[in-house]
Amino acid sequence: MSKLPLHEARPLTPVLLAGGSGTRLWPLSRETMPKQFQALVGDLSPFQQTLLRVGDSRYFAQPVVVTTEDLRPIAEAQAEAVGIDLAGLVVEPAGRNTAPAILAAAIHQLNDKGNANLLVLPSDHVIVGATAFEQAVMQAAMAASRTNMFVTFGVEPIRPETGYGYIRRSTAMIAPEVFLIDAFIEKPSRDGAERLLAKGDVYWNSGMFCFPAQALADELGRLEPEMAAAVSESVTTGTRQGHVLRLEASAYARAHSTSIDYALMERTDLAAVVPLTAFWSDIGSWDAVWEMTPGRDASDNVCVGHSIVMNGANNYVRCERGVTAVVGLDDVVVVTMEDAVLVADRRDAQAIKPLVDRLRKDSEPSVRETSTVLRPWGSYKSVDRGPTHQVKHITVVPDGRLSLQYHHHRSEHWTVVAGTALVTLDDRVLTLQANESVYIPQGAVHRLENPGREPLHLIEVQCGAYLGEDDIVRVHDVYGRAESAPSVDDRASADTAG
Repeated sequence: MSKLPLHEARPLTPVLLAGGSGTRLWPLSRETMPKQFQALVGDLSPFQQTLLRVGDSRYFAQPVVVTTEDLRPIAEAQAEAVGIDLAGLVVEPAGRNTAPAILAAAIHQLNDKGNANLLVLPSDHVIVGATAFEQAVMQAAMAASRTNMFVTFGVEPIRPETGYGYIRRSTAMIAPEVFLIDAFIEKPSRDGAERLLAKGDVYWNSGMFCFPAQALADELGRLEPEMAAAVSESVTTGTRQGHVLRLEASAYARAHSTSIDYALMERTDLAAVVPLTAFWSDIGSWDAVWEMTPGRDASDNVCVGHSIVMNGANNYVRCERGVTAVVGLDDVVVVTMEDAVLVADRRDAQAIKPLVDRLRKDSEPSVRETSTVLRPWGSYKSVDRGPTHQVKHITVVPDGRLSLQYHHHRSEHWTVVAGTALVTLDDRVLTLQANESVYIPQGAVHRLENPGREPLHLIEVQCGAYLGEDDIVRVHDVYGRAESAPSVDDRASADTAG
């Protein structure tokens, strides 16, 4: 990488897209802890692997991450864990697909630091082959700097895959090994994929891009003027808190929800492709996870956690709690979580998404949340729940502070297990130690803080006829998740979201 003529290119700012839900890897991947943040292959999550892939400050500027409010603390914590400083976090109020998300990051870059080449990367991909990746990135960056064109990365296909879109390149090059695009091809049939590979001029569409921020803003302003105006307004009127930009919700909601492929790449005359020869996977199924996981046994079984396979082959078994045993089965996926179990044909990868859609329709909570949910102030774990009660184990990190809030439909009992709790209860401030409790009446304005140097552990018992996730009103929040007026009803993702 050091031999590449980086001085000729604009600054290269990575933009990581980290707001997806990854439903095809349920029950491990949930809305509040999706696959990009799960250690699927190795000890690091795909998000962390992506950060490290662009972590060399000699070649890359500090990355910008686009994500949601629920996932923001996870992104920050995982970036800190691998020693990567983020230039910024762009927080979407609701998902609008990749085109508005990327455009918001581009406008944010232009407003803050001026024009730069953006390297747009989904954060849930795995790439093996650092040298090949770096070479393709620098070829794309040089081409984007010299031509103001939009360069995507085409993965050289290794099999007739029907789950990916394809890119057919032209014979014309705009820079060394950077080709004009002849056509985008939707996911083909098996026969269609085999015919495409036989011609030898096609690539898998990786969903990774490199282009100048200003060129993107100009071209989407021409092709999608209403969407571009809405996104620009959401950035301009969004709220800033340190390195976090929260897009303004009403303007962002007016942005047409569409992918960057449909909004830009398939319509512009300025699209190009650079081949990527590194091994690449979007980890889009349990079959892909099985394929990529090292350490299989002699029968090609992958066993993660306390799991065992007897008299079976080609299985993926993952146990997050207790022990999971599989006997006499081949080609299955078994995933055991605290609150859900999946048993599926490993080769039937496309069946998981409709399964999750059905569970979501039935309001199954395991679709959205893991048993332990991370928050900016710490985490909470659901212990027990009934029609009129819920029990949670709350952990607050040192200096962590939940929002000042109240509830319309429930009361709460807090008992400190370890550490020190500072409790605001209407006009009183209480200090509680281990084995001390406080009662929070329905409608009382309250806040929980940890003033100590050790984590605070607390058991919360909620009681009420209604324990829905939307029974919270935030009055004030140090993490910027609420307005100052007590009339704001923040539809939080969990009762103790704080």
